[in-house]
Amino acid sequence: MSDVAARLAAVRARIDAACARCGRDPASVALVAVSKTQGADAVRAAYDAGQRVFGENYVQELVEKARALEDLTELRWHFIGHLQRNKAKDVASVARCVETVDSVRLVEAIAKRVDASTPLEVMLQVNVGGEAQKSGCTPAELPALIDAVRATPLVLRGLMTVPPLGQEPEASRPHFRALRELAQQHGLRELSMGMSADLEVAIEEGATIVRVGTAIFGARA
Repeated sequence: MSDVAARLAAVRARIDAACARCGRDPASVALVAVSKTQGADAVRAAYDAGQRVFGENYVQELVEKARALEDLTELRWHFIGHLQRNKAKDVASVARCVETVDSVRLVEAIAKRVDASTPLEVMLQVNVGGEAQKSGCTPAELPALIDAVRATPLVLRGLMTVPPLGQEPEASRPHFRALRELAQQHGLRELSMGMSADLEVAIEEGATIVRVGTAIFGARA
């Protein structure tokens, strides 16, 4: 698994270089290592190389890996996939942050299942590209969603988006910029945006979290 460590170091170097180009502190950008479809051994290899925050897209995978890696006491999970309300309890029991909250009903479902002694952070997923097949609230729905979260014990961390798939990283820029402007309008500072192909553009547009899978773990298993 030494290749995981090498690729992780390369991703960190990309983050550092992108921050240097736009005058940002690399510490202002958190890396979520997306481990979906990867085995627990790959997560452990990244953890051994210093990575502490991991992202999972599927509830069953998240729960199984959390169980298998309980000995890694500093490991933190982000849930970054579409979440059905009936799975909220499972995710809330192991995740530190749910990045894909996109409806008031989902807010309510998660809030009912949160242990008050362990605050759960959430990010609101916005479908800035207006893609019918993609999850996320519309910009017009965002104010009501923010109000709903603030009426619960959940901790509102910021906004998240998955831009339309483009041929070039620059194609993501207007969508990242739109998310940043929405966050500014609503007084939110955290932005989860940017993946393996376009993390540099995301950082230039203000990302505070980048979600990187393939560039760290290689092709999906």
